[in-house]
Amino acid sequence: MDRRADGVREQRQRALLPPGAGHRCPQFCDRPIERLTRMTASAPWLSPLSQPQYLITLYFLVVAGLALLAGFARSVATRSEVGSRFRPAVVARLVVTGVASVSYVFLVMAFLSGYSLVGGEYVPTDGAVLVFALRYMDWSVTVPMLALELLAVCTVVGSGLRRTQVLAAASAFAMIFCGFLGAIVIDEGQSQAQLLIWGGISCVFWIVTNVVLIQSVRRSLPTLTPQAASWMRSATILMLSGWVVYPLVYLIQVFGSGGGWATTMQVSLCVADVLVKIGFGTLIHRVAKLRTAEDVRAGDDVHPESIWISSVKQSDAGQPSEVYLAEGASVHQRHARPPMSSAVPVERSASDDEEL
Repeated sequence: MDRRADGVREQRQRALLPPGAGHRCPQFCDRPIERLTRMTASAPWLSPLSQPQYLITLYFLVVAGLALLAGFARSVATRSEVGSRFRPAVVARLVVTGVASVSYVFLVMAFLSGYSLVGGEYVPTDGAVLVFALRYMDWSVTVPMLALELLAVCTVVGSGLRRTQVLAAASAFAMIFCGFLGAIVIDEGQSQAQLLIWGGISCVFWIVTNVVLIQSVRRSLPTLTPQAASWMRSATILMLSGWVVYPLVYLIQVFGSGGGWATTMQVSLCVADVLVKIGFGTLIHRVAKLRTAEDVRAGDDVHPESIWISSVKQSDAGQPSEVYLAEGASVHQRHARPPMSSAVPVERSASDDEEL
């Protein structure tokens, strides 16, 4: 009888509740989810800048753009120092520095037009978002090219190299695009939930890109000379360490706000761009030059001029040997080397002895 009474009492209590209340989670379970979806982030391009913050940001934007332009000019001037085997690394370096230089021109223009001086501080206009959005457009091209530049000097060849290039470039692009969606596009970059979700997806592709590149480098190091292996290892560490800066800056948008944080983001991104795109490219160029010199010394490649690295001569100019083609032939048909058992000593004449 007591159990029946308790059951009737529970039914009466439920009848007094509003419809659907019995199916709800406890209130303390709802609040964290609701708070997360309601939490907003402060988009850095909406924060006004003081005059020092504005000038510091402009300074780093201009200096970074000039440094990348100088890197592009040096890439053009030194493109012939590398043999044809490693020419893809030169092409990737030219694309990286060229695209980055043009991007910084647009960044400076967007920054100058994106803020107006009002009452002693620089207030953002509707176009201030481009100061951050243009960076993602730059990275969508340059980051995959950086991955291809590193793979161009690895020892992975053939179909394995092609698969690795596609995987590395695709994951690098996906990493940037997902970050762009969370930071700029969805909810205009002001939703902490969307920033964290798309930032997490971007980190997955970031990990995939790192794993692919590290595996390729680790397979290549044992087959390289000590100096080439050291430079390749340093280049890989520099690039992957520089890539850590970008997700950290991304998190500033999630938890930070104000002109000080916006200035910190711009300065950090400028420094990271120069270190990764110029410093990494310089080390990769050295690896390509050294491996070209090694190929020339081994007779596997030719080069029109001697190769020098840091005023140290690595190889003489390797000239192609003269090849006489048969009439109507377009390529030289290789002949099998005769066995050493059939070799006979050449008889020297008296004139040969006199020449010696």
